[in-house]
Amino acid sequence: MTSKATTYTHGVSWEEGFGVSQGYSINGTIYISGQFSHDMTGAFVGEGDFEAQAKQTLENLDRVLAGFGATRDHLAEVVAYLTNPKEHFEPFAPLYKAYVGKHRPAATLIGVTGLAFPHQLIEIRAVAHTG
Repeated sequence: MTSKATTYTHGVSWEEGFGVSQGYSINGTIYISGQFSHDMTGAFVGEGDFEAQAKQTLENLDRVLAGFGATRDHLAEVVAYLTNPKEHFEPFAPLYKAYVGKHRPAATLIGVTGLAFPHQLIEIRAVAHTG
């Protein structure tokens, strides 16, 4: 028996424009779209400030998890994309470790030459479970 898929959105205008949801859940697995540093009006947060962007991105990840009744402890895999891994890995590592706490999901950090917005320094996608 297959369960019905559910989605979660932050309710920002560009979600409909791009045809995306922030999360998609089916059969107990939650696929979380790449989260980045924006507030709930869709305005970018922390231009030029990596730590502010990382914190807002992780907060947005929490919002998606909560939208499915899940928490950080439900994360199975986390993939972080950094535009400048040489400069930002060291400040990101303790933020990430504090975020996951004692939970240890599989994790990958990837350096990229650019993300969706020119001032975007980080994006995080994840897979979680509901049980």
